[in-house]
Amino acid sequence: MKAEIHPQYTETKFHCACGADFEIGSTMSGEIKLEICSNCHPLFTGKEKLVDTEGRIERFKKKYQKATP
Repeated sequence: MKAEIHPQYTETKFHCACGADFEIGSTMSGEIKLEICSNCHPLFTGKEKLVDTEGRIERFKKKYQKATP
């Protein structure tokens, strides 16, 4: 392998919006801020979060619901 062409591998601190902090070895240095991590992601937690802004879900349901006779 050629010398001095590979990125430096260091411990990097990650901070999630949910409040979780953890360190992972990475070629990125410094502190990284995340919006979502494995502690709060619905795929890993099994909890579904629906964020309804401006009534979009109700408008969708109202628009596409089947008409009952």
